[in-house]
Amino acid sequence: MSKLTYTTPLIIQRADPYIYRHSDGYYYFTASVPSYNRIEIRRARTIEGLAHAAPRTIWRKHNEGPMSQLIWAPELHFIDGKWFIYFAAAETTAFDENGMFQHRMFCIECDEKNPMESEDDWIERGQVHTPMDSFSLDATCFKLNGKLYYVWAQKDPDIKGNSNLYIAEMKNPWTLKTPPVMLSKPEYNWETKVFWVNEGPAILHRNGKLFLTYSASATDENYAMGMLTCDENKDVLNPQNWQKSSTPVFQSDITHHQYGPGHNSFTVAEDGKTDLMVYHCRNYTNIKGDPLYDPNRHTIVKLFTYNNDGTPNFGKPVPYSNL
Repeated sequence: MSKLTYTTPLIIQRADPYIYRHSDGYYYFTASVPSYNRIEIRRARTIEGLAHAAPRTIWRKHNEGPMSQLIWAPELHFIDGKWFIYFAAAETTAFDENGMFQHRMFCIECDEKNPMESEDDWIERGQVHTPMDSFSLDATCFKLNGKLYYVWAQKDPDIKGNSNLYIAEMKNPWTLKTPPVMLSKPEYNWETKVFWVNEGPAILHRNGKLFLTYSASATDENYAMGMLTCDENKDVLNPQNWQKSSTPVFQSDITHHQYGPGHNSFTVAEDGKTDLMVYHCRNYTNIKGDPLYDPNRHTIVKLFTYNNDGTPNFGKPVPYSNL
């Protein structure tokens, strides 16, 4: 097995991390900033280089309106020759009648070859609308057989809990083409600790299968990752084709003081083939106030392997080496 390792944590105080390796040879990184007031990108030729790369702010929250508060979990995608960022935003920090934040999903677009060039290069495509006008966030996308699919987390007022996972085909990167289909809802004990949550989906396409990881429960030490699996030749819009793991695939490791790992993404190492998981984690449980406002969820990158049946084996969270 490869001995490949990276500084841990790689980037401090960056939750919901997303790393994308582009055809220009650069790694691009974006994540939630602790102040939740902007979107920034950094890039480097190596993953380790991201730790020292200067972040560039490419979009700032509005002074008022639906994109004026709590900018969460940006993801950077390159689709059909253009750059897109999905993120969640709210009009207020207040809770709605269900006791939840009021986020909706939004998309911005950039034509430029270098998405870090200027804030002026990004245009707002607005809200990504779904049939339910409710709390929604953590959008990602993937292509399969020439079709673009959108996966996200959303509250259904008729289902207990904060959010479920949905999928739909897209007409374009900011418009759904098909009705949403629910793939998963919080149901197991490890998904319903403190809060009933399924969120932060990420797609890994390997070994003839699609693996959809997600995060569940409260964002403290209870946060853990689950996984859905679908054969690449099956209809991904049919929930019957997705098999859900009944146990977490990645969770807190008390021995090494790693708590609440989750909201992951996937990338590949500099060799172009070694798969890596990117996630955030804390090294303590004594959190003052709401865990969402504790800034010390740090970005970590780790190698993972595969089991004999081709499913990913994420192992355990990596102990901190430089804090």
